[in-house]
Amino acid sequence: MPKVIIHNLEVRMQVDGDDGAVFTRLFNKHIQAWARLYEDECARVKHTAAERGFGDGEGRP
Repeated sequence: MPKVIIHNLEVRMQVDGDDGAVFTRLFNKHIQAWARLYEDECARVKHTAAERGFGDGEGRP
């Protein structure tokens, strides 16, 4: 998975009601979804590395 680094992000939107509350709700929803996907990917990488390690010590005391 390629790395993406965001140095500067500007978001503009027009909504009915309290703009700050709407943005906060949507941001939290999507950042939590992204975080879950990122954590899942990290866990897969760690699990795969552990599986590759099986047998590395074969024949050694």
